[in-house]
Amino acid sequence: MNSIIEMKNITKQFKDKEVLKRINFSVREGEIFGFLGPSGAGKTTTIKILTSQLIPTSGEGKIFNKDIYSFKKNIFKKIGVLSDNSGVYERLTIEDNLTLFADIYGVDRKNVDDVLRSVELFDDRKKEVKKLSKGMKQRLMISIALIHKPKILFLDEPTSSLDPRTAKEVHDLLRKLNREGTTIFLTTHNMEEADKLCNRVAFLNDGEIVEIDTPENLKLKYAKNKIEVKLKGKNEKISVKNDEKSAEKIKNWIVNSQLLSIHSQEPNLEEIFLSLTGRGL
Repeated sequence: MNSIIEMKNITKQFKDKEVLKRINFSVREGEIFGFLGPSGAGKTTTIKILTSQLIPTSGEGKIFNKDIYSFKKNIFKKIGVLSDNSGVYERLTIEDNLTLFADIYGVDRKNVDDVLRSVELFDDRKKEVKKLSKGMKQRLMISIALIHKPKILFLDEPTSSLDPRTAKEVHDLLRKLNREGTTIFLTTHNMEEADKLCNRVAFLNDGEIVEIDTPENLKLKYAKNKIEVKLKGKNEKISVKNDEKSAEKIKNWIVNSQLLSIHSQEPNLEEIFLSLTGRGL
């Protein structure tokens, strides 16, 4: 599969602080790529470099196989960005906001209805933004990032401060957009969110990538090689090694109808991040 985003040996320094330290990764066309790490790790700086809002101190970055230093106007028509400084006009309706941004991007106003349907806001298009729920407002901001039908969508902490129900609405929308062909670059410190959404993830800590792979592969790689079982008549679960001797024990429990449940003890992404960096999120 072709790489749609590439960063090679990217560094970024602000005065005497090195925020990014020789970052290397690529994003494949059609995937949801998670860039994970705590606040201050360099996630937002990376998005700003990729979208030409910041110039790296050194290294090479490419989008659509074009150097990020030499972005032309037509490149920006293929990119959508949702960040913490994305804004909407509270006194305008949903439809008026989107029409305004369609004019700014120079795209056909016919796109407005299509995008509103894709984010499930078409029936509410005449509502003023100030009357929207958090989830609806977030979907509106995503729709603004989509109005020019970008090939890549950059999302910086898209569900930060949202309640679980609203976050799920946004997750469902992102899956839908991805199925329709949008490549998504997602920064988050929410490891559970990344596990649910992402095809691959990169762990960023203090400006360095410490691991990169699929969530499944990472959990298998850092598994404890133990199995957890629950037996009849026992209040606590029992942990046994994943070996031949334990297999015989488990077989006997099954034969004697003692086994209630059995689970492999795979770590979650947050536990893996903690083991690699010594810090939580």
